[in-house]
Amino acid sequence: MMGTILFIVLGIIILAALWFLVKNVMKLVINSILGILLLFIVNLLNLFSLLGKPNIPIDLISLLVCALAGIPGAILLIVLHMVGLY
Repeated sequence: MMGTILFIVLGIIILAALWFLVKNVMKLVINSILGILLLFIVNLLNLFSLLGKPNIPIDLISLLVCALAGIPGAILLIVLHMVGLY
């Protein structure tokens, strides 16, 4: 009887931990997708042509920055491109 109760409590703890992990992972995935979309939208609207600069190159490095950092990563790439460092 005690083993069954312990097993149920342990199962509930594991399910709660998995729920919080999945919840946080979904936030990270959504943030990454929004960061990549922001980078594509900036290039699609040709916003840098107004400043006389070429578009941000979409390569492996810029996609990794947007995928890992999300929207702040895309904003960082935009700022670095405006300054001329990327």
